[in-house]
Amino acid sequence: MGIEQAPTEKGREAARGLRKSAAKDEKKTEANKGSDLAKGADRFEERSKSSDGKSAGTKQRG
Repeated sequence: MGIEQAPTEKGREAARGLRKSAAKDEKKTEANKGSDLAKGADRFEERSKSSDGKSAGTKQRG
């Protein structure tokens, strides 16, 4: 859920905290990796391949 869609102020605060935590973790991962993480569709494909070496399309067909 997005920050603005949260029905309560407590929910909006939780969403902000989650977003900050995710950004911090992503920066840490990028620093360890030595390059930026892929974004959008490229990220989906990268994460899909990392689990077993097959692309998402191959998994769906097979």
